[in-house]
Amino acid sequence: MDAIVIAGGIPQPEEPLYEYTQGIPKAMLEVAGKPMVQWVLDALGDAKNVENVIIIGLDDADSVTCAKPTYHIPNQGRMLSNIQAGIDKMREINPKSEYVISSSADIPAITGEMIDWLVDTALETRHDIYYGVVKKETMEARYPDSNRTFTKLQDMELCGADIHIAHHTMTTDPEHLAVWDVLIGKRKQPLKQAASVGIWTLVLLLLGRISLADAVARVSKKLNIDARALIWDYAEAAMDVDKPHQLEMLRADLEKK
Repeated sequence: MDAIVIAGGIPQPEEPLYEYTQGIPKAMLEVAGKPMVQWVLDALGDAKNVENVIIIGLDDADSVTCAKPTYHIPNQGRMLSNIQAGIDKMREINPKSEYVISSSADIPAITGEMIDWLVDTALETRHDIYYGVVKKETMEARYPDSNRTFTKLQDMELCGADIHIAHHTMTTDPEHLAVWDVLIGKRKQPLKQAASVGIWTLVLLLLGRISLADAVARVSKKLNIDARALIWDYAEAAMDVDKPHQLEMLRADLEKK
């Protein structure tokens, strides 16, 4: 399976990480001696289930490396457009490929073993999207000071991972493009995600009366897709860097390696 790495985001002056980035891509922030995105690329390079890596948004192609064949695409301006461009490149490289990994560049603690688990687990079935989640207890056991925002469901509290798998048709069918707008464009806003699915879904979420399985079923029906939620046992998949304390926490954690 090929992998897309979204690496072009540049924090703006009103965003928490701007004091660190000062106009450079967040992916290039130094973490334990190398750019943050390099940790992700090293994990993809170590993963047995990854064939090619497509990096989106880094102008300096020589600034990072990967053990797998690597391709660069300019930043397309929007998350959805970047994913579309990455899947188009995947089809160019491997016309017979069906699925692609989509990863953010700000999960530096991810490892090749974890990525192999993702691919092996996803391909036990055939779905359109495999959307990763991490339970609150998993996250807090690994990163007790992460201060992540969790969504409370009937059967668990969880947060979204930052690495997923999708079938290539998710960007060729105009109807499916709405999936990415909902699941990725509003990934930090669970109430808005629920409202996009339907007002009753939002009400059930607010009341804590919707389970993960029910939420997946409602999203699948609303968006006319066949989705599957993958519950990670690895908190690293959801430990992204949005705020200074998360950056410093991961710097300290990865320095130990």
